[in-house]
Amino acid sequence: MKNIVYFDLETQLTANDVGGWDRKADMKISLGVTYSTATETYEIFSEKRVPELIETLSKADLVVGYNNRRFDYEVLMGYTILDLAHHLPTLDLLEVVERAAGHRLSLDAIATATLGVGKTGDGLDAIRWWREGKLMEIARYCCFDVKVTKLVHEYAMNHGELHFIDRFSRKQTLQVSLT
Repeated sequence: MKNIVYFDLETQLTANDVGGWDRKADMKISLGVTYSTATETYEIFSEKRVPELIETLSKADLVVGYNNRRFDYEVLMGYTILDLAHHLPTLDLLEVVERAAGHRLSLDAIATATLGVGKTGDGLDAIRWWREGKLMEIARYCCFDVKVTKLVHEYAMNHGELHFIDRFSRKQTLQVSLT
């Protein structure tokens, strides 16, 4: 059985806190979450467990995320010498959407139009929760993002398409290829 690992992380710091988006490796992970199709379980990783998180991702047959190459992996690069974007077998759903649409769309925009369910917050909420010591809020939010990513991926695999609402409030269809 192929082990697909769905993955997302949240950070302790904003891009402004660390001096810009080119310093993602300095943003520090607050929590990371995976869902493994092999074990059918979610796992939550604190900053102390980042080596285990990287090991979990390394053992996957495929890591699926949304903007994981340009964000999540770059944050994790602050903890490893591995070039994760080249080391891990990865499907970045944002790259799939960007190829099909010609521009970037948020996970929330895709999930809302495709699944009828949106995200429960955003990354800035997670940073605020971190500062307030509300780790369970971050865990819930991050787990939900992983679940939404999984459902979007499965929908795309089963239907070959995803949807979004354009700026004129019209539902648009993107033909997507996951190969």
